[in-house]
Amino acid sequence: MAGRTPPRVGWLFAHDWDAQAMHALAAAGVARFDTGGFDLFGFPDRLRLLGFDLERFARQQARRGRRLGWRGVLSHHEHLGALAAALVAEQLGLPGATPESILAAQHKLYARQVLAQAAPQANVAAELLPARWGDRIPGGLIYPRFVKPVKAAFSIAARHVDSHEALVRHTRLTAAERWMVRRLIEPFDRVCRHRLPQAGSAHRIMLETPVPLHTPQFNLDGWVRDGEVHALGVVDAIVRPGTQAFVRWELPSRLPPQAQARILEVARRFLAAIGYRHGTFNLEFFHDDATGRFTIIECNPRLASQFGDLYRRVLGVDPHAIAVALALGEDPAALPRTEPSAAVAASLVYRSFEGAPAPPAPDPARRAAFARAFPDALLLSFARGRRAQAIDYRWTGSHRYGIVHLGGRNRADLRERGERASALLGWPAPWPEG
Repeated sequence: MAGRTPPRVGWLFAHDWDAQAMHALAAAGVARFDTGGFDLFGFPDRLRLLGFDLERFARQQARRGRRLGWRGVLSHHEHLGALAAALVAEQLGLPGATPESILAAQHKLYARQVLAQAAPQANVAAELLPARWGDRIPGGLIYPRFVKPVKAAFSIAARHVDSHEALVRHTRLTAAERWMVRRLIEPFDRVCRHRLPQAGSAHRIMLETPVPLHTPQFNLDGWVRDGEVHALGVVDAIVRPGTQAFVRWELPSRLPPQAQARILEVARRFLAAIGYRHGTFNLEFFHDDATGRFTIIECNPRLASQFGDLYRRVLGVDPHAIAVALALGEDPAALPRTEPSAAVAASLVYRSFEGAPAPPAPDPARRAAFARAFPDALLLSFARGRRAQAIDYRWTGSHRYGIVHLGGRNRADLRERGERASALLGWPAPWPEG
């Protein structure tokens, strides 16, 4: 990097994993980054949702980027950032996905309709619930169903329901919840009304034919440049038995190479159908070992930031560097690789269930002991009050209070290290399947 002035890049809504990666890339001289956006779920930041206009925000960032000389703009923020970055890139004439392709992927019912044409063998039946949040739920529906918002993020308000009563309980909202749901969805819906009106309102609820809870889940990560789709890898998603709550993600995947090639072809068809020709993507899917059937959960038109560290450990590939290269119009295939530090790696997710209080956050002594024993680990602890935990239980069925990233020589070594690390933190090890 000697003698080269790093290009200036806008990185919108860069939190948690993105913030860590951004600082590392800046320190390596890859680019100089300017940040923008706010924390949707933090206080007082979330008050900015009151009257927030995504198109106005994008225009402001575009003026800023023009003044500062941005050569690229990106975001991996699911709810607002990816769409905002696409709008800014369009206004500045920078490389990026079209806003319409972002909308098509993130509008979950419209995405189902596209998938029904592009890859029907990997789709499930979906329909609008003839009621909005808090409305009276009509009778005569067939159960079980999987219910979720037409537009949401992080599996919020997505749940299996087995009866009319369960659906009524799930969709009944307090006045405060109705306010928050509307404010979260309206910025997206306003853009959608202008740019993809055929998708219909995002202020709705949809019902899907459910996939059995025991069916294994996976994530295909990749990138697209000039319409050419490239696979980065597949990450295994491990859930707590009988729930949809993730307790681990592991790399490399147990999914056979032939199956990985087949799901990549499904991704190619869907991405081409929505016109997504430039950027990173994350495709969530089920795979039934007995039948070989794939079922797409959703396709996210952005990087799954939490997995970036796993790929760096196991493959020596930096997905965040790939995203920056794409934002700059450069070829990610030309990026150097580093020496892998582990044969396997996992993102361990610590959750409490059924309204149980979360274990306390590790005190300084526990943190110090953890750091000495596992200098290669990453640790995030989410200290949230009882009210915030109650909201988590209400909308996701569990409360996430911590994450640890570790590598290992093999899966047995990874588990042994994970169990020791969990004991040091005072948290139950996330291997509930035995």
